[in-house]
Amino acid sequence: MKIKANLISGRTADQGAHLEAKTHKGYFDACAYCELNSADLERLGVSEGDSLKVTTEFGEVVVFAKANNGNPEGLAFIPMGPWANAVLNPDTHGCGMPGFKGVPAEIEATEEKPLEMKALMRKYLED
Repeated sequence: MKIKANLISGRTADQGAHLEAKTHKGYFDACAYCELNSADLERLGVSEGDSLKVTTEFGEVVVFAKANNGNPEGLAFIPMGPWANAVLNPDTHGCGMPGFKGVPAEIEATEEKPLEMKALMRKYLED
């Protein structure tokens, strides 16, 4: 089962608190997740902590599921960082920042596990 979602990204306090230690578990925990409304998680048949594959026209990434009922159904949020960057629009429109909002995405449950920072970077260097 896949759902379609509007993917957005942005800073979070937890993500910002770990910026100086991007290869440590704290940064991984602060960034390698996708927040969805619990109704969307239910449609996907997953619980918090399960793995999700997020796919856009720009790439795909595996992250953990996290519930946030402040998100309307069909809205997905991944904190700024390399996991979000794998699926966001890289076009900076001359400003140096990629497109962080309004990226059409498909999301599905997966048995794959999210890659830690160094492994994620190696994967994208090889692709």
